[in-house]
Amino acid sequence: MARKTFDTAVTDFAHAIGSLIRHVRAAAASNELSWTESAVLGRLEKEGPATTAELARVEGVKPQSMGATVTALEEMGLVERSPHPTDGRQMMLSLTAKGAEVRRNARSAKHTWLAQTIAKLSKDEQETLFAAGEIIRRLVENSLVEK
Repeated sequence: MARKTFDTAVTDFAHAIGSLIRHVRAAAASNELSWTESAVLGRLEKEGPATTAELARVEGVKPQSMGATVTALEEMGLVERSPHPTDGRQMMLSLTAKGAEVRRNARSAKHTWLAQTIAKLSKDEQETLFAAGEIIRRLVENSLVEK
C-alpha cells in the first residue's frame, strides 16, 4: 500500500478528530441543546457570570443571535439574569442549579461513552491514543501561544 502524502494524512487526521467530536457530542445529545447553547453553559460554568455581549464576543456570534440563545436557555430554566454589579444598563447571566445539573449530566454521558469506547481498544492502542492526546494538547497550547 502506498504511503499517504503529508496533506492527505493531515486531512484524514482532521476528519478523524471531527468524527470523534461528533460522536462525543451525540453521546450527550439527550439534553437536546444546540452547540451554542452547550457552549454558553460551559463558559458560564467555567468562567462565571457574563453579559450577553461578552458571551457573543467570545463565541463569535452577533449579539442578537446570542440574545436568542440566552432567551432559550432562560426559558428552559438553565440560566438566570441578575443586575450587573456596576452597570445598571446590563444584566449578568449565570447558571441555575438546573443548568449546572444539565452540564454535569452531559459531561458524564460524554465521559462514559468515550471511556467505554476506549476500553474496547487493546492496551497498546490505548497507550498510543493517550500519548497522541498529550501531543494534541501541546499542539493546541502552542498554537494559542503563537496568536
